[in-house]
Amino acid sequence: MYAVIETGGKQYRVQEGDTIFVEKVAGNEGEALSFDKVLLISNDEDIKVGKPYVDGVSVNGTILEHGKAKKIVVFKFKRKKDYRKKQGHRQPYTKVKIEKING
Repeated sequence: MYAVIETGGKQYRVQEGDTIFVEKVAGNEGEALSFDKVLLISNDEDIKVGKPYVDGVSVNGTILEHGKAKKIVVFKFKRKKDYRKKQGHRQPYTKVKIEKING
């Protein structure tokens, strides 16, 4: 059984027991988390597709940790104008373990 959920403007295909990295969500480590925006759910024999979401279906998970991704370098410049700007960015994330798919 698997489901496709939407969170943080992105879509994730999840199964029970999976660990995923999503955009940072509010909550403390160890707290339960519920994803209500389920786009698709599949058992072994049938598939339910939402318009846009499947009614009455949710995915439960647990927050394992919050963190930041690896640093990326943002470098801007304009040639012949002596303009250079170097900047770094680390995107915050939340690590979630999928516990149960209700539906």
